[in-house]
Amino acid sequence: MTLSACQRETKPVKRFASITGLKADKLATYKGLHAKAWPSVLNKIKDCHIENYSIYLQKINNDYYLFSYFEYSGDDFDGDMKKMAADPDTQRWWKETDPCQQPLPEAAAKKEIWTNMEEVFHTN
Repeated sequence: MTLSACQRETKPVKRFASITGLKADKLATYKGLHAKAWPSVLNKIKDCHIENYSIYLQKINNDYYLFSYFEYSGDDFDGDMKKMAADPDTQRWWKETDPCQQPLPEAAAKKEIWTNMEEVFHTN
């Protein structure tokens, strides 16, 4: 028995959200980089089972914050993240984007850029 495209089971995804600061003087640079994201980096994101990846910008008082959201559909998140981190083009991309970002204290203490967020509500 074959299932039609509408009947096929979809693999459950795991949702991730995170936050970091954005340096005000790097706002245009950061937006410009993402307006022309490198195809090799976009391909690596897809290759590592990341889907529906979005980054949002919000100004609160005089500070800028970035909120990211993505869905992971693979079976080995840690392995896929290691694969992404080992990719030379992704490493070059991060060398461009990391100086634009201002980690929150919790992330900075761990020498990380993004702080993971807790999901408190979801509906389909």
